[in-house]
Amino acid sequence: MRGSGVKALDFRIGDGDLPFDGDQVAIHYCGRLAAKQGWRFDSTYDHKDETGESIPFVFILGSGKVISGIEAVVRSMKVGGIRRVIIPPSQGYQNTSQEPIPPNFFDRQRLFTTIFNPTRLANGEGSTLGTLIFDIELVSLRHR
Repeated sequence: MRGSGVKALDFRIGDGDLPFDGDQVAIHYCGRLAAKQGWRFDSTYDHKDETGESIPFVFILGSGKVISGIEAVVRSMKVGGIRRVIIPPSQGYQNTSQEPIPPNFFDRQRLFTTIFNPTRLANGEGSTLGTLIFDIELVSLRHR
């Protein structure tokens, strides 16, 4: 995270293992835009399975499919930890295929039309439009 511009605040330090590249990690998150009055665009706590349990977001650390700010943060977390992070645009969404992506089409469209708004980017608002705030909990990991 050092030098990346990502800022983090630990709410709870985990007591489990640290993940490494190639590990399968499961996180819960709540993602908000710093713009749009902190609009909450997605939360895994709202994604439920058939029993009503929240479904975490699972990915392979170092795969490059997830925005780099989340990868950097998760790399230094222990299982059970909860952290709030502020992710600058350079470490956030660079394109519309990077995860995590809101499952709801309307929310996905609203997120990307805000971050990649050509008029506002041309007006020099890029440093605020793409700034993200995530609360992340490292639920589990599986070493590969």
